[in-house]
Amino acid sequence: MTIVRQPTRAGVRDAAAKVAAILPPTPLFVQRFGGVEVALKAESLQPVGAFKIRGAWHRLTALDDEARARGVVAFSSGNHAQGVAWAAKRLGIVATIVMPHDAPAVKRDATLALGAEVVGYDRATQSREQIAGQLAEARGATLVPSFDDAWVIEGQGSAGIEARRQMEAAGLGEPRHIVTPCGGGGLAAGLALGLTEARITVVEPEGWDDMRRSLEAGWIEEIGPNPPPTACDSLQTQRVSPLTFDVLSRRGAEGVAVSETETAAAQRWAAAKLRLVLEPGGAVALAALLAGTVRPEPGMLVILSGGNVDVAAYAKVLAGD
Repeated sequence: MTIVRQPTRAGVRDAAAKVAAILPPTPLFVQRFGGVEVALKAESLQPVGAFKIRGAWHRLTALDDEARARGVVAFSSGNHAQGVAWAAKRLGIVATIVMPHDAPAVKRDATLALGAEVVGYDRATQSREQIAGQLAEARGATLVPSFDDAWVIEGQGSAGIEARRQMEAAGLGEPRHIVTPCGGGGLAAGLALGLTEARITVVEPEGWDDMRRSLEAGWIEEIGPNPPPTACDSLQTQRVSPLTFDVLSRRGAEGVAVSETETAAAQRWAAAKLRLVLEPGGAVALAALLAGTVRPEPGMLVILSGGNVDVAAYAKVLAGD
């Protein structure tokens, strides 16, 4: 029987130290909502445009020399792909990424530019997990899931350790309520492990809110047939991970969903107020705050998780189309 390594709070602290050694903290913006100061953590300003660099770095640096020589395989619509490709390039590891054919070109091109091999698949008819698993087995490579991995979860949680220090330095105290985008739940679970006293609210697109439904049901609920189209490509997860679900369930996390209209409004707000480019999936937590789905309160930390936009689609959002 294979024993699956569980993510830990100590692992999040280790990841935070490793990330701090190579990357500067991402900016923390403080804005007032309803008279309350709220912290907005701009993970969209990471070198790869998203928080995924954290988990990728923690995972790949944990590999021994033999494993590094055999390479890594990951699957992603783009942000995890770039994180893995960035870490692999820095560590001299061969990386292969399984990406859907409909992934934004900006994400595919950036992954290729970092030296990774990209293998395409049809999101509607093929399983990225199966394709990646077969490639990893055939090549003897290490599989690096985008969220179903203890090291990846711990690495994502380093954002919370970093944000806590920034909030304390800004006189806001420790985070008491974290509002975060959620696809498979790696970021949310990592934050829950790293900031054990904070309340957690995960935000997903309407129709893709399987983590919300899973937390409410007490067991994992998959996305149903024919889910609605969404601009949030990075949050289109068919089924959350037992690792992430277990962490969030134990912490009593809650979930909410936002509409495409609310997400687009959040993208426009970030551009106008913060001068930040946010991709749809990176803007959903902000969308929940702006729409009143979550209410501002002291100690609130909102994660702006990514900024890798399709230029044409983003231009339409800014124009209000």
